[in-house]
Amino acid sequence: MARRVRMGEMAWPEFGERAKGGQATVIVPVGAIEQHGPHLPLNTDVVIPDDLAVQVALRTEAIVAHPIAYGYKSQPRTGGGDRFPGTVNLDAVTFIHTVRDVIKEMARHGVRKLALFNGHSENAMFIVEGIDLAMRDLKVQGVDDLRVMRTDYWDFARLETLNKVWTDGFPGWGSEHAGVVETALMLHLRPDLVDMARAPVHPPSAFPPYDMYPTNPDWMPWSVSMRSPVIATAAHGAMMFEEYVAEMTAAVRREFG
Repeated sequence: MARRVRMGEMAWPEFGERAKGGQATVIVPVGAIEQHGPHLPLNTDVVIPDDLAVQVALRTEAIVAHPIAYGYKSQPRTGGGDRFPGTVNLDAVTFIHTVRDVIKEMARHGVRKLALFNGHSENAMFIVEGIDLAMRDLKVQGVDDLRVMRTDYWDFARLETLNKVWTDGFPGWGSEHAGVVETALMLHLRPDLVDMARAPVHPPSAFPPYDMYPTNPDWMPWSVSMRSPVIATAAHGAMMFEEYVAEMTAAVRREFG
């Protein structure tokens, strides 16, 4: 039988044995359900960190927990906002407490090495708050040896690799929601969920350097793709995915052994 890496597919004795003594690293993918243009599925921000977690786990003997699938509120300048069908937002306090409680439950079962792989940019600082609250509560309970890694997968991208995709130079992450990177990764990972015939063709998004509330829908491209993804290919996605896996594996080994 092939070694299982997904916690949810293990029976409780198997997980208990592997978690015992704090030796196993557990990876928690964290994402969101939100619009990703007319060509990508709503679960893009879950699929990518989850698949990365599985590949890292296969190389490090880590365990992959079930993803935290719902994330903090999609924002106009980074995700399009909440006016599109299918976007399911959590309030900050709900999301923070979800992260906190998952971490505390993992620690209760003996986990002492935990990594959170984030796939939704709006989650970032709320994950940090969840980590902080969990570690503070656990310390009061006498658990002071938990170590937690938090990372956004795109931070592992090398500029030279990105410039192989954008031959005229990588334009930056500011306009990449539902753009070339996510489209290429999904073409590699789940081509059955991508419809390139519906990939939008329009100029990249251009926002002022501030936010307004209520939000102005005219600031956002009609497609909610902040940049046209038509140059994305599965080959681009494979190249980036393998680089992410290698770099994230190295980080997990470096921090957790």
